Amino acid sequence: MNEEQFKGKWNIAKGKLKQQYGNLTEDDLTYAEGKSDELLGRIQEKTGESKEKLRKMINDI
Repeated sequence: MNEEQFKGKWNIAKGKLKQQYGNLTEDDLTYAEGKSDELLGRIQEKTGESKEKLRKMINDI
């Protein structure tokens, strides 16, 4: 997967995460792009979901 494909998939994932968890902001989702553990931690903090569930959700998207 090239960088443009990754960015496209990430934008889709961000949109779906914001739809499912309305309290996530654009800042939350761009805060740690490229730092997946920090990003997952931030999403987990806002949603209360486990990191494993969030990883699966993002991979499924």
